[in-house]
Amino acid sequence: MPLSMTAFARVSHQADWGTLSWEIRSVNHRYLETAFRIPETLRDLEMPLRDLARRRLDRGKVDCTLQLALNHDREGIAINEQRARQYIDAAARIATLMPNASPLSPMDILAHPGVLEERQVDSEVLKACARELFTTALDQLVEVRAIEGAKLSAFIRQRLAALKLETDRVRGLLPQVLDNQRRRIGERVAELQLNLDPERLEQEVVLIAQKSDVDEELDRLEAHLAEIERVLGSREPIGRRLDFLMQELNREANTLSSKSIAIDTTQSAVELKVLIEQMREQIQNIE
Repeated sequence: MPLSMTAFARVSHQADWGTLSWEIRSVNHRYLETAFRIPETLRDLEMPLRDLARRRLDRGKVDCTLQLALNHDREGIAINEQRARQYIDAAARIATLMPNASPLSPMDILAHPGVLEERQVDSEVLKACARELFTTALDQLVEVRAIEGAKLSAFIRQRLAALKLETDRVRGLLPQVLDNQRRRIGERVAELQLNLDPERLEQEVVLIAQKSDVDEELDRLEAHLAEIERVLGSREPIGRRLDFLMQELNREANTLSSKSIAIDTTQSAVELKVLIEQMREQIQNIE
């Protein structure tokens, strides 16, 4: 089933220490290109996460952003009581040497280095959470890609059906086009009052028919359409193959247009090229 390269996923995790959130944005690209924005404290996660993304995605420009918001209110402030007692004991000894010294204030103790400590979150806990959350975000991204891919597939199949109808229409018009061309040549000869050998006249008609013969082009068009239908049912990445098939379809449509000798077949060739271009624009988004 086709996967779209255009998708977005966002997942978050809340804990006592704060919140982690991943945002992954994916757009179409010729190859797979991943870009990570990660807090410096978790930077060593980037390479393992790149490898994980490569195992799940084949094409697309993928921007991955990790946001970390620590909950300082819940963490509060830790007091190093051992260090504080050392300062208090030292201050008491000094006070015996200075009988008139002012009483020691708790704020004076807190101002000393090492008494106040910020509680640190275990980095391994953060890394494990970030990895697990990234896997969840990738799952969500792939799911969205599949949903969008199904819409693209339906759009392409609609155009395929229209292309088949137009191809059948051209094939059905060919005998009438040749008959009309034969009649016009006969009318022109009669108008000019030319005395032409009927056999020579028929040779000219045959020559025109050969130059305007598009059976081979129509056969190739139908073969390409059948191949596109088959590829759409594949579970492998199909974007590059579909893009190549669009080039082949366009080549046959151009040849059909150049060989056209009637307004009806010219209009059909134009309609074919319009439908092919509509398909090509959507295929640019398929992985």
